Amino acid sequence: MLEDLRNSSSFIDEEEPESEQAQQAAQMQRSGQRRKETFLGMTAQQRFILSLMVFFMVCVLGVFALVASGSVNLAF
Repeated sequence: MLEDLRNSSSFIDEEEPESEQAQQAAQMQRSGQRRKETFLGMTAQQRFILSLMVFFMVCVLGVFALVASGSVNLAF
């Protein structure tokens, strides 16, 4: 009974997208195009600027924490 239910049920075969991706990759290799590698949808320059901004934010917040805790005195 369960075998008939499995055989009669219709489902989407999940192997098709993988084969389509493999076909696209093969076409790109044949045509000589290189796939552009990105991380989080950003180029290398954008990632560099973002990392610099995070670095400076950490530095500023660290100095602020030191001043707020009294570890550093800003007497001129």
